[in-house]
Amino acid sequence: MSTPAHQQLRRRRVILLGSTGSIGTQALDIAQRNPDRFEIIGLSAGTNLELLARQAVALRVPMVAAAAGTTDDLSAAIAHAVDHAVDGSSVTGYEPELLTGPEASTTLAAQEADVVVNGITGAIGLAPTLATLRAGTTLALANKESLIIGGPLVKRAARPGQLVPVDSEHSAIAQCLRGGTPDEVRKLVITASGGPFRGRSRAELESVTVEQALAHPNFSMGPVISTNSATLVNKGLEVIEAHLLFDVPFDRIEVVVHPQQLIHSMVEFTDGSTMAQAGPPSMLVPIALGMAWPDRVPDAGPSIDWTRAASWSFEPLDHEAFPAVALAKRVGEAGGTWPAVYNAANEVCVQAFFDGALRFVDIVDTVAKVVERYAADPAEPVGELTLEQVLAADGWARSAASSLVAP
Repeated sequence: MSTPAHQQLRRRRVILLGSTGSIGTQALDIAQRNPDRFEIIGLSAGTNLELLARQAVALRVPMVAAAAGTTDDLSAAIAHAVDHAVDGSSVTGYEPELLTGPEASTTLAAQEADVVVNGITGAIGLAPTLATLRAGTTLALANKESLIIGGPLVKRAARPGQLVPVDSEHSAIAQCLRGGTPDEVRKLVITASGGPFRGRSRAELESVTVEQALAHPNFSMGPVISTNSATLVNKGLEVIEAHLLFDVPFDRIEVVVHPQQLIHSMVEFTDGSTMAQAGPPSMLVPIALGMAWPDRVPDAGPSIDWTRAASWSFEPLDHEAFPAVALAKRVGEAGGTWPAVYNAANEVCVQAFFDGALRFVDIVDTVAKVVERYAADPAEPVGELTLEQVLAADGWARSAASSLVAP
């Protein structure tokens, strides 16, 4: 009997950035269920040293990085995890290489590997993204912010095929694009659940609480991503990301509300046909594809039960209640550092919402005010974009947004 093709594939060495977050924990689940396919050789996290240490000990990961704490703190966390391991004998003598500090993930990303999964949340993921690309490693990108704020930088650094999307929408588009040539693509259609406030008017959104904003109907995500999904800022970021990933103009990228979130996105071709990628609301398939691209990982995630009756619906996006997507298209078309301003201002506004300093409906309104201020700022860079310019725009936007939300 011949060996199945997937068993003949070379085992991939994987570095996982943001291992304690939602993307990271699911990526580890995939790796642990497929030890013949993946070897985790590096892990990084922000502040959750306890969980990071347990993950490292469970897989005997040779390189471990943390943004918070000192090397002594991380070493102590790993020693504690070793002492409390279920099978202590299997981790005797485990002494991984440790990296700590703000540059730890960037240093780890530059190490030799087959795949780096960037599951970090926020603009801080840009430096690790660039380090991965410069090292020549395949980048499975879940950190959409790094592509959005550093688009030209990232695209210049990436070789053809080196950048693999992990966002479910962009993974879906990448899969659908296998069905035609670039010249045959008429438009990209990105689906949105509509979030927890689908169907509400702007007036009805004025009294939204933090708890309500975090209650996503289909996914369990971190607080920032959940809030971005509620405002649809997340969908705006995805539109910019789709433009950068697939070189499709903004006027040929649409957003449609699909509450069931079974179709993750679609590609319409010039002959009138549309290809859609469908599956239950789960990140396991796009994460597994990102780690194994272009190959699929058998049984990576759940599949649709086609024996059960179901109805799938689609609705136009209410731009009055949710202006984030239209604003994202504006800054995306402007290019340069404008997406960095949009993203940074939003991060400040979301935190202000959590702190009770800003109403839900004021999040995107305040981001729009920051964007308008930037239009009049004489420091807007010209010429080929640099990392320093991106970081300067990010800092400017954070300062401007903070001044607008200050009591």
